[in-house]
Amino acid sequence: MGGEATQEHQRSLAPPIIFLIIATFQFAYYWLDHLKKDGLDHVKEIQLRGEIKQLLKEASLLSQPSTFAQASKLKRLAAAKEKELAKYQNINTKDYVLYTKVLLISKYITYTVLILWFWRAPVTSISQQLVQPFGILLSWRTKEAQSNHVMIGVISWLIVSARVCRFVRRTCSK
Repeated sequence: MGGEATQEHQRSLAPPIIFLIIATFQFAYYWLDHLKKDGLDHVKEIQLRGEIKQLLKEASLLSQPSTFAQASKLKRLAAAKEKELAKYQNINTKDYVLYTKVLLISKYITYTVLILWFWRAPVTSISQQLVQPFGILLSWRTKEAQSNHVMIGVISWLIVSARVCRFVRRTCSK
């Protein structure tokens, strides 16, 4: 009797916990994309681009034969700044790719653990009237059956939760 109560309590907490896990991954992806587009170091890139533009403008003004050496020096300085900018962008891109890979691997591991944990057990149950034509799809790979209720499997819950989180994220980001 105590084991059934514990299992029922775990089952009642499983859907919101799984949803929160998926929402956390969705938010992490959104945060990474936001940092890539409008990162804190974006200011440094803008500053370097401005310096390069200013140096090239000054070099173009010095087009006289007597100021050739000074113009050449400014062009070399601008080229050095361009190399610094390219190096800086390369480092930022490598960091973004690394964080994205780590997040993707941790997401796959988490999904695999959740699928293995709830493989034969239903995550939750929903009234059959709410999911009338899709009840069989949502209850895929669950063994238990109750009258007037559809048992929702883990894979179905993961898919539905991911879609809902993605929809909410897109709606909120606009």
